[in-house]
Amino acid sequence: MELGRRNFIGLGLASAAVACTGCSTCCGKTAKSRSWYNGVEVGCITYSYRSMKRKLAEDIVKYAVEDGLGTLELMGDVVDEYLKRGGARDMGRLPALRKMFDDAGVSIHIVKYGGIGGKDAKEDEYRMAVAKAMGAKCITREIPNPRSYETIGRRCADLADRHGVYIAFHNHTQIDALTYDGPLLGYSPNLRINFDIGHYVAATNGDAKRFIDPLAFIEKYHDRIYSIHVKDRTTKANGAKNLPFGKGDTPLAQLPAFLQKKGWSPYCDIELEYAIPKGSDAVKEVALCNDFCRKAAGC
Repeated sequence: MELGRRNFIGLGLASAAVACTGCSTCCGKTAKSRSWYNGVEVGCITYSYRSMKRKLAEDIVKYAVEDGLGTLELMGDVVDEYLKRGGARDMGRLPALRKMFDDAGVSIHIVKYGGIGGKDAKEDEYRMAVAKAMGAKCITREIPNPRSYETIGRRCADLADRHGVYIAFHNHTQIDALTYDGPLLGYSPNLRINFDIGHYVAATNGDAKRFIDPLAFIEKYHDRIYSIHVKDRTTKANGAKNLPFGKGDTPLAQLPAFLQKKGWSPYCDIELEYAIPKGSDAVKEVALCNDFCRKAAGC
């Protein structure tokens, strides 16, 4: 596979930068949120703000608005902390939490509960209740050990089917182009993929049977991909590094145009994992990542 280094400015996309955040239309299409860019919905996973000193729900809302984002993959611990203020977990606080995000113009499309489908059925019911109360259509979790595919797959399928909420499996560098050809997604059409494009590139080792271009991967599984984690990493041969957007081997500059051409609209969620430069912070860096995505989408 030949990825090469992507130079965002070299593509001439910067000239297309038009301030379209916060408007009712974007490049001729009705905007779904302030970060809907010409048919590409950009958000972020709130894990991106993990280095901030303050990261309560109220802080996350503020950061998202400051970064120009209209949608989030919300880490479950943010919800759990909010519901446990004052002692025991109080499900009655969920409407207020949802309203806080709604009032700020920030929707929650995913809640991240990495262990859903495990042995704690009661906790899984709670997780589903949280997702539905927050308006999320999906819960994400990690890809299990292959030995647990059947057990986890069946449990997740049962939960997703009963509650009408997708469960999407997130990859790290254990993934290749054959991972989802196996049984993992076969237990229900409500089992989906949370594709981490950067981790996939970092796993690439030159084996043409096991690795295809990441955009070809998206094409192969587009009908099962609910969301994409957007980060820039280099291939294994180049050190599998996490780098600022446009500096690695991941085709981030091409991704929006590819999705636009195909007419596909998975959520594209920024995940900040590169080293934050001195004098900056996670909020400032997510804003830069969002601006990169906006320009790449032609806005």
